[in-house]
Amino acid sequence: MTTPSPRRSPGPARRTHSFTESVIREMTRVAREHDAINLAQGFPDFPTPELLKDAACRAIRDDVNQYAVTWGAPALRLALEEKYAAFYGMAIEGDREVTVTCGATEAMAAVLLALVDPGDEVIVPEPFYENYGPDAILCDATPVHLTLEPPAFRLDPDRLEALITPRTRAIILNTPNNPTGRVFDREELEAVARICRTHDLLAVTDEIYEHILYRGEHIPLATLDGMRERTVTVSGASKTFSVTGWRVGTIVAPEPFTSAIRKVHDFLTVGAPAPLQEAVASAMTGFGADYYDELRESYRERGEVLYEALIQAGFGCERPEGAYYIMADISGLTDMSDADFSQWLAREVGVAPVPGSSFFSDPADGRHLVRFAFCKRVETLREAGERLRVLATAGRD
Repeated sequence: MTTPSPRRSPGPARRTHSFTESVIREMTRVAREHDAINLAQGFPDFPTPELLKDAACRAIRDDVNQYAVTWGAPALRLALEEKYAAFYGMAIEGDREVTVTCGATEAMAAVLLALVDPGDEVIVPEPFYENYGPDAILCDATPVHLTLEPPAFRLDPDRLEALITPRTRAIILNTPNNPTGRVFDREELEAVARICRTHDLLAVTDEIYEHILYRGEHIPLATLDGMRERTVTVSGASKTFSVTGWRVGTIVAPEPFTSAIRKVHDFLTVGAPAPLQEAVASAMTGFGADYYDELRESYRERGEVLYEALIQAGFGCERPEGAYYIMADISGLTDMSDADFSQWLAREVGVAPVPGSSFFSDPADGRHLVRFAFCKRVETLREAGERLRVLATAGRD
């Protein structure tokens, strides 16, 4: 007779033990507590374009208030077909290959839950956006970290290949990159593609910052030879249209992957907000090239304002190539840890960053770094720069 296993006491699932709550959102709470300028969380402090607001209001008034098609409103899926063809020469089928989700955050979770099995390994370049590791863990998979060395943060293909084992299932690639500001170039992406083809790996790309870049070009991994059938492309409306609270994410994937992803998405959230999907579709079809040019230039200006302020205050940093973040070295300013310094900066100086350790598997690797977001009005960034001047003054005293 088999002895039953002892019943486990009620409590949190073991899978939650190996990751924490979001440090980024924690620093937003710290910023509010101390009335600090929030350069921690990547949301704009300026309005979304009127076209989107008008389209959302119109959809609500037209009673588009019930469930949309679970995998996305037809108008948005069609707009995505047109967008990928126009920007990247990439033919996709909205009915069979597109899933609209509650933000790119749900998209990444749905993709991994649908395509990664317990015991698999998922390669995550680091420094990384903080969701990727927990997403893998929630699948009972193991994140394996590929170090990108500062200050260049280039992807070393030999180092990537050395991490591959028989259990490796996928690699997650984020470009333009949060938190480093890198835009991976064609040489790096071709190397990733070659390794994926050689080892029969799945690629999951987070391209949410695809239209925010200042140097180089954004190359979707799925457009490279042999990658269309093994790449899942995640993006969304949050960053391009300054609507981080709308939660409209997108997934483009081959049909067999899409079928599995849609099942997971259905039981996670059912669907993204119906009127907001219509508004995003209106923006995708209504804005021309000038909108995207202005988007890039406005962020280039904001990034330059913050970069100059950080350099003048005594931080070490590089100009970003894309996205809207700057990783800054604090070792020339303080002996404090990144976490202590971030709290101190918010409390005493009135500017809140994110501790760099939250972007590394070994917190010690980020102890000398903090991340600032510049998706703010130029006036906000200049005020932050004025507040940060106290650091340069303190260094001279």
